[in-house]
Amino acid sequence: VQLVESGGGLVQPGGSLRLSCAAPELTFSRYDMSWYRQAPGKERELVASITSAGSNTNFLDSVKGRFSISRDNIQNMVYLQMNSLKPEDTAVYYCHAEATVYGLKYNFWGQGTQVTVSS
Repeated sequence: VQLVESGGGLVQPGGSLRLSCAAPELTFSRYDMSWYRQAPGKERELVASITSAGSNTNFLDSVKGRFSISRDNIQNMVYLQMNSLKPEDTAVYYCHAEATVYGLKYNFWGQGTQVTVSS
């Protein structure tokens, strides 16, 4: 199963980016979706998550009020809108899908997209 991220790039501090993750092969509406990030020399951390129906979201404290997560269960897409970006947001961002179906856990990762915040 392939998750494909896009939308990363270089942006100045204070700028915005919108990351997208396509999951065409998943039974998408069954999966909770998340965005993680990993900066050089640091552990991967959970940035934002959204439940399968989109009813609940959760955010890393340092991005609350700046980032939002949304999903489209028709198009099999999840998005991360990042505003007021800071240099410390620089990292590779990964899309993640997780579900438990008939007692079996499934999880999948994308290949990552680089976000660099720099002047």
